[in-house]
Amino acid sequence: MNLATDLAERARRNGWEARPAFLTSSRAWKHGEVHDLAARAATVLAACGVRPGDRVLLALPDSIGWIVAFLGAARLGATAVLVNPELPADDHAWLAADSRAALCVTRADLEQHFDRRKWMDIDWLLVAAAAAIRTGAHRSKPDTPLYIQYTSGTTGTPKGVVHCHRDPGLYHDTVGERVLDVGPTDVTLSVSRLYFAYGFGNTFAFPLYSGSAAVLTPDRPTPDRVRELAAKHKVTLLYAVPSAYAALVDDAGDGDFSSVRAAVSAGEALPAAVGDRAAALIGAPILEQIGSTEAGHAFCANSVAQNVPGTIGRPVPGYQLALRDAGGDQVPDGAEGELWVRGPTLLREYLNRPQDTAAVLVDGWLNTRDRACRLAGGAYRHTGRMDDMEMVGGITVSPLEVERVLVEHPVVREVAVAAVADQRGATKLRAYVVTSGAAVNPVALEAELIALAKRRLAAFKVPRSVQTVPALPRTPSGKLRRYEIRNGTW
Repeated sequence: MNLATDLAERARRNGWEARPAFLTSSRAWKHGEVHDLAARAATVLAACGVRPGDRVLLALPDSIGWIVAFLGAARLGATAVLVNPELPADDHAWLAADSRAALCVTRADLEQHFDRRKWMDIDWLLVAAAAAIRTGAHRSKPDTPLYIQYTSGTTGTPKGVVHCHRDPGLYHDTVGERVLDVGPTDVTLSVSRLYFAYGFGNTFAFPLYSGSAAVLTPDRPTPDRVRELAAKHKVTLLYAVPSAYAALVDDAGDGDFSSVRAAVSAGEALPAAVGDRAAALIGAPILEQIGSTEAGHAFCANSVAQNVPGTIGRPVPGYQLALRDAGGDQVPDGAEGELWVRGPTLLREYLNRPQDTAAVLVDGWLNTRDRACRLAGGAYRHTGRMDDMEMVGGITVSPLEVERVLVEHPVVREVAVAAVADQRGATKLRAYVVTSGAAVNPVALEAELIALAKRRLAAFKVPRSVQTVPALPRTPSGKLRRYEIRNGTW
């Protein structure tokens, strides 16, 4: 198999070649056009020395260039390395070295971030491809490496996760088709970008495997832009992270979401209050799910047919979940445990890190480092990350539990809770709060939030102080950098 040629043949066989695949500010690109240009781009890449097994780093915004370069590399049997284009030069240089990239394809303004001998301008590639001939495809196997995505770095140095040619089709078969019922008439808008696992499935895999269309925007869309694009393109499926939904609700203006049939939330837990407000604003259910770079996409999700708000839903078809205690034994329903997953798209390996790979892949099971509990009806509730647990007075506390209570306050848009040492060295919980923009009295707000926590939580889980901040430290994918919150380094 080869993903690029398999997708082109799928479009031809199903009569999708004349259907829109990607919608940009300047034009709509049809499925047939995309695959034709990618076959020509492969010729250009090959002429520049790209061979099967080589790694081609893509530091590109969401654009038709990203799609064409990815498919062109896949056609040659090369492995795409998906990189955030907004990273500083040192990070780009590190990623190019760690992945041992043979070629780096970027915008012209990023040329200085890379070795010029291994650099290509995406605009030049597109122009050259338009005049090139089509090239045949390298015969790959289902487990041939297709792309590498780096973990978000919430707990330290990013690690390159290797996925194979078979994986994107499985993302669509298990999540796109069986969970979200994505079909040819759908139009996708994903706030999460293509270089992240969540965005890659939403914007690349689902449209190309279903014959549907996705909106491409080079920048992460603001709330105003989300409203504009949803109305302009009659978006049916909206994908975002909780902080983006919170911003959309907080910045609510005139918008038309009448075409949206479902919205999906992933990346971190969705506070119930934010989910309720977003669902009311959009007029469609918010379907929470959980996945990871290591799994490629979601492995537990609410579906359009079965949604349990406040949970991450049920295991995606084809995946098994297990909740284990510190000794490795499974815990009963209702009890918290460490979440393990087994399924068809787990990472092949962490690039160049066999010890790290062995630590997370045990007998075919992936240690997600998430904590969850299984409810009586079969849905799972996410209760935090193992890395995020706070120790207060010798007692382990999940900050997520506290945050879910505090974010219910009407002026709180976002909140993060961490254990902070006081003047005597004793750890006390502190809540860092981003308000909705309304004028607030910090002293009064602190009193109200502490009183709210006292009514709802055990005494040792109540924050001892509240500090208002303009923003919380987040990764480019929207996840909290909890170690920075804990250390006060942002």
